Amino acid sequence: MKRSKPLPERLYGSTINWEGWTFRILSSKRGLRLIDLSARPFPELAKRLGVRILPDDIPNEDAIEQLHEYLRGGRRSFDLPLDLRGTPFQLAVWDVTRTVPYGETLSYGAVASRIGNPRAARAVGQALGANPLPIVIPCHRIIGSSGGLRGFGGGLPLKERLLALERGALSL
Repeated sequence: MKRSKPLPERLYGSTINWEGWTFRILSSKRGLRLIDLSARPFPELAKRLGVRILPDDIPNEDAIEQLHEYLRGGRRSFDLPLDLRGTPFQLAVWDVTRTVPYGETLSYGAVASRIGNPRAARAVGQALGANPLPIVIPCHRIIGSSGGLRGFGGGLPLKERLLALERGALSL
């Protein structure tokens, strides 16, 4: 008797366009799973994640609405179910990152201190690089100890724009 392979997990995919950037949103039945800031096509994301993606905005309605509100400057935090996957260290870093208030920044070293490992600033950077939910888990608010911008999955121009949005520096 031939054993069949289990079907890949089904995720629901949506697209948001904002000021020339394209974001892909993926969710499972449990909650928001991924915000891809690189506009990768759904088939590429599906292959990378080992899932099946169904383009469907209905399961993502709340995420789409809240992201649009944020990008228009009308939302400061998110109230969405999340389907986070990560190591205990990554989850701790992401939890601290979620506490950084709108319009404020924190250094990688300060995040490391808050998780009880003050010498882990580089590891914090790696954990933030693996953050599956940028914007919702606002890793753009984490900066270098000198105040300079460091890596961001969507690129430094997007990081700079999101920080400017939160500072109210640009008219919307």
